[in-house]
Amino acid sequence: MAEIKRALLFVNSHKAEAPSLVEELRAELGRLGIETLEYSGGGFLGSPPDLAFCLGGDGTVLFAARTIAPMGVPIFPVNIGTLGFIAVVHPLAWREVFEEWRRGRIGISRRLMLDITVDRRGTDVAAAHCLNDAVISASGIAKIIRLEVSMGSGHAGETMDLGRYRSDGLIVATPTGSTAYSVAAGGPILDPEIDAFIINPICPFTLSNRPVVVPARETIIVEVEAEQRSAVLLTADGQQSFPLEPGDRVFIRKAPYEAKIIASGRQEFYRALRTKLNWSGGSPHA
Repeated sequence: MAEIKRALLFVNSHKAEAPSLVEELRAELGRLGIETLEYSGGGFLGSPPDLAFCLGGDGTVLFAARTIAPMGVPIFPVNIGTLGFIAVVHPLAWREVFEEWRRGRIGISRRLMLDITVDRRGTDVAAAHCLNDAVISASGIAKIIRLEVSMGSGHAGETMDLGRYRSDGLIVATPTGSTAYSVAAGGPILDPEIDAFIINPICPFTLSNRPVVVPARETIIVEVEAEQRSAVLLTADGQQSFPLEPGDRVFIRKAPYEAKIIASGRQEFYRALRTKLNWSGGSPHA
């Protein structure tokens, strides 16, 4: 049985159900002798928690993953948003699912994350990591931007030129992020535990620029070309952003750690796909 002494709560306070669910969860965990602390920003006092509960939707899970995945803390996502692809535990079922996990009957899905750095004239000026995607896009009125894209070993060694992209932007997505912005931009859906990236142009000027799936061992290098009619913005998971300048190079790699998500394995993923995309042929659920 998994030994849990301290649990950290990530709560979307904008959800009406959140206060009562927090109270219920604190009471039940307290009965089990588990100390609970609600995340309020900043670092941790003492050792990292043994587990993190996310009360919200997929966006709450993305935030939590960026915060605690580097420490190897598993995430238990309780969905009080709309039906998600990551947060799939129903609030009425969390006790049962939690007990099943503690007894080793439910596994952990290990999800690839991205590590992002921005090089400006030989100096790293920004860094981020994320679970869904890195997006380089226009932030001004003139939408089309020009990007040079390659992949390989990064700062040194052989690289493979993927060409120039004239488009509204570029998405580099993980398998987890394949069901987010990337699929809306015409990208493929990947099994959540495949070790790969999607490189997906947004509304490309040249229709032959298509999404490409590449091994996650590669480093994706995106250079912002000199002549741009619009400002360019880098966004991680749709929640963090950094302005880019002409000549900046963005390096996107597989992070050296994974997001560990409980009760969000392949079965749950394909069940969410069938429901969200109406693969069963019944009435769709949005």
